[in-house]
Amino acid sequence: MTVASSLQALLRFAWDREVFTANDAIGALGLSRSTTIEGLNRLVTRGRLRELPNAREAGDYRKGRPSRRFTLREDAAVVVGVDAGQAQLLVTVADLRGAALVSRVSSSGDPGLESATSDETRRAAISDAVDAALADAGVSREAVASVCVGVPAPVHRDGRSPAHPGGFWQRMNPDLRTLFSWAPVVRVENDASLASVAEHAVGACVGLTDTVTLLAGRRLGAGVVVDGHLLRGHHGGVGELVVIRHLKGVETVIGLGDRVAEWARDVGDSGRLPADHPFRRPDVTAQTVFDLAAAGDGEAIDLVERVGHATARLVGTLGSLFDPSHVVVAGGVAEGIEPALVVARELLAAELDLPTPVLVASNLGADVVSVGAVAAAVEAARDHAVLMVDATDSDRSPWRPGGSA
Repeated sequence: MTVASSLQALLRFAWDREVFTANDAIGALGLSRSTTIEGLNRLVTRGRLRELPNAREAGDYRKGRPSRRFTLREDAAVVVGVDAGQAQLLVTVADLRGAALVSRVSSSGDPGLESATSDETRRAAISDAVDAALADAGVSREAVASVCVGVPAPVHRDGRSPAHPGGFWQRMNPDLRTLFSWAPVVRVENDASLASVAEHAVGACVGLTDTVTLLAGRRLGAGVVVDGHLLRGHHGGVGELVVIRHLKGVETVIGLGDRVAEWARDVGDSGRLPADHPFRRPDVTAQTVFDLAAAGDGEAIDLVERVGHATARLVGTLGSLFDPSHVVVAGGVAEGIEPALVVARELLAAELDLPTPVLVASNLGADVVSVGAVAAAVEAARDHAVLMVDATDSDRSPWRPGGSA
């Protein structure tokens, strides 16, 4: 094994462990003691690792020579995860293990989001939000190891989105891959794909290899993992659900959250409910419906049943296409959707010839895309750091050749 490859192996090993000793690394990687010690010393010198007090000083010493202990320098740089939605922008600055340092939200009322008048307006709004979050975290652009941006559009593996007949995809992703050219690594992904990344990192899909994560709040999109690989397709369009416009009982890509709120407003406008019924209010939400159903409101219960039927048709179609072991309903709507999933589970067998997938609600909340963006940014930073592990001198930044620490 070359010096560079042994350093790469050691850094990957360190990234997945809180604290380890040289013996831990030797046992796991099969390197010689001399190669391991030399590599660990280099990684400490170059700022990738930090040496901790040895076992004796840490109070864990029993007999023999005390073990040297090491950990990743998770504070040596930061990563940035961006959920660049249609109506909201959420920027999270995190350390190299993904622990959030700062989160900053901008709503659709801010320039450059849903009301964008040009690509440059949206690009400027996103860039300004990232710079503001970095300022809140007390770090500069030079401290950033990677940036990951999630958008409501299909995204090619090179970060571009294909042309959309109505221009929506281009408006959501106005070549954001070039917006952060100052960062060592930039990753642009579809928002539902990042929801899937989040579920596999810390959610309902940890350890699973065949899943569909259905991002279902404002619009419908799916992040698909088959045989352990996140699928994109030639144009990044795997998981775009335009086909469901032809699916009876679904017929639109409007998300389950927005849809049930719209149904509730339609019931409210029908004139058959008392004037003080919550469905008569313009601010009715999906959670309003779920809460009323839990309290026994008949109209709300009917709508939950309707959501359950639509979900069963949708999951049945996704199950036929991708044969997942699990389907996770994610996004803000997931918090209250369990009663509708109970209905959907009872109907699923009739929608599929294959065995029915396990259908669950995500526990990652409305920030699931942001969680996935941070996880993807950490992965990108790790891969870049491993690749560049032998490319910098000891007095330069461990994360960007030629930069300052």
